[in-house]
Amino acid sequence: MPPDREPMTTPPGPEPTTTPPRRDDNLMDRFDRAGLRRFSARDALKAVGIGVVILILATGASLLKGANEMRSGIGRDAVLAVAKPSSWLAGQLPVQHGAHLMTGWIHPNPVISGPGGFAPVSYSGTGLGIPAVTPDAFDPTTLGLRAPARLPLHTLLVTGDSMSMPLDQDLAQRLSPAGVHVIQDPHIGTGISNTVLVNWGQLASYQVRHDHPDAVVVFIGANDGYSMPGPSGHQVNCCGVAWATIYAQRVRQMMNTYRHEGAARVYWLTLPTPRDPARQAIARVVNAAIEVAAQPWADQVRVIDTVPVFTPGGRYRDSMQIAGTPTVVRESDGIHLNDAGSQLAAKLVMSYIDRDFKP
Repeated sequence: MPPDREPMTTPPGPEPTTTPPRRDDNLMDRFDRAGLRRFSARDALKAVGIGVVILILATGASLLKGANEMRSGIGRDAVLAVAKPSSWLAGQLPVQHGAHLMTGWIHPNPVISGPGGFAPVSYSGTGLGIPAVTPDAFDPTTLGLRAPARLPLHTLLVTGDSMSMPLDQDLAQRLSPAGVHVIQDPHIGTGISNTVLVNWGQLASYQVRHDHPDAVVVFIGANDGYSMPGPSGHQVNCCGVAWATIYAQRVRQMMNTYRHEGAARVYWLTLPTPRDPARQAIARVVNAAIEVAAQPWADQVRVIDTVPVFTPGGRYRDSMQIAGTPTVVRESDGIHLNDAGSQLAAKLVMSYIDRDFKP
């Protein structure tokens, strides 16, 4: 028999190594470990959808306004297709008004609390109820007299709602090289008949105290048409005689503030007729109120009527002849002046300023 063999053994070698478990930095399972719910993509879509609905209900009118201000084209048509029903839906519910009141304090305007706010209107006047006529009511040139000596112009304030843009910039480009300090102070989305964002009675008082302008150019009214409290405290809706009376009283208060007891000159532009018939009715009353408001101070307040220039006879038009060339002068929203229209308005304002101030 063969001799017993030694059992085979594995040659000696290094001990086998054990691979350590790989560290997982993925923390997505932390919700599961904590017993919390993990949201799915469907949940995210639901949240986005709810947010869109809330935005539509709260800012539907803003969507339509933004769409109207876009240039004509497929993009504008697409936005309007969404904005029109959104604006209608928002108008049927109180959410938009509530959101407007809750967020009205969020704006870049200065803190203007203090004197000068609009007071309740009164039709009684003073004394016997007959307003006094003062020399300020007469422009000497209309009586055939010599115009007063022209004054130096140091500071010009250009203010109003979005209608004052880019008029403020055009006037600054014309006057700044001559050493005139032009203050551009538009307040977009505001109106004289609506004091939620800005009380223009207080703002006018603040501007005069803060800026001390020698002259003030005012272009405002595109956002007006809101109801205002009448003498009895009840709200008066636009656009009858009662509403025009209250509006003219507010404008007259602002004009009196801006003229600074006769030390400054005021140049107040009327609204060029807008395209929308509903806005035309408001603009017609606003313009009439401006004319009436300025009557006591013809020597210091100049009403610059833009209607004969841009919309003769109150008929809307997008374009007109400028220097013999057909030129578009309105924005696509049918309300504002575009760059070419604003430059023409600035030229019109300058013709008035040059009568009162030295070059």
